[in-house]
Amino acid sequence: MSHPHHLDLALLVMAAAIGYELLAARVPDWPPRRTLFFLAGAALLVAGLTLEAAGFRAHMLQHLLIGMLAPLGLVLGAPVTLLLRTSPRPVARLIGRALRHRAVHLVANPVTALALNLGGLAVLHVTPLYAATTRDPALATLVHVHFVLSGYLFAWVVAGPDPAPRRPSVPARLVVLGVAVAFHSIFSQLLYAGVIDVPAAAEERRGGAELMYYGGDIAELLLAAALVSGWRPRRQGVKTARTQSSSLSLNIR
Repeated sequence: MSHPHHLDLALLVMAAAIGYELLAARVPDWPPRRTLFFLAGAALLVAGLTLEAAGFRAHMLQHLLIGMLAPLGLVLGAPVTLLLRTSPRPVARLIGRALRHRAVHLVANPVTALALNLGGLAVLHVTPLYAATTRDPALATLVHVHFVLSGYLFAWVVAGPDPAPRRPSVPARLVVLGVAVAFHSIFSQLLYAGVIDVPAAAEERRGGAELMYYGGDIAELLLAAALVSGWRPRRQGVKTARTQSSSLSLNIR
């Protein structure tokens, strides 16, 4: 049975999903796909939080759901953009100022987000922290919150449609994503081989490592697809050339 703290978090997620739907209903031209993405992310997050993590394999499935797949769906829902479009002007300005704050500039950096995401994964499994979470449900909840937030942050700065301060170029973000793919691959293989030791039976450990290896690849491929789907360098170049040609032909400026 899931711990009450996890159920409380699941209820908060469901409340956020309902709030998102209410706000989306107020925007006539809000893309339906954004709503579907957000609701799918919320459903995956609730599923992960309420999953009975009995064993290391279930623990890794939980991590995959709440730390990688669910955040991607939530981010692709563009909740900040929706909030900006439905908030009163003073509130929207406040949100805009918050996004330009120095602290946000520091955190909303692909390298920082990568360090928080992968660093948390390494600390959890290389130190006695994982064993401690199996004995302390409150600690396990804190770890889950970290993975949700760090996963959301990473997906946002790499491929999120919401505005982000000083977002690097698409090729630079692809390099960061490639580092994440390589890390997950190497880490899962070390885990499978038993080089990284966790308090779990060998079969459970190998099963969890396989989930990290294959499930992580799927999640990161989806993130890469989200990143490159909005990247149209050639089309933008053609559009710019056409605009310049039209401007010259009409003697504009």
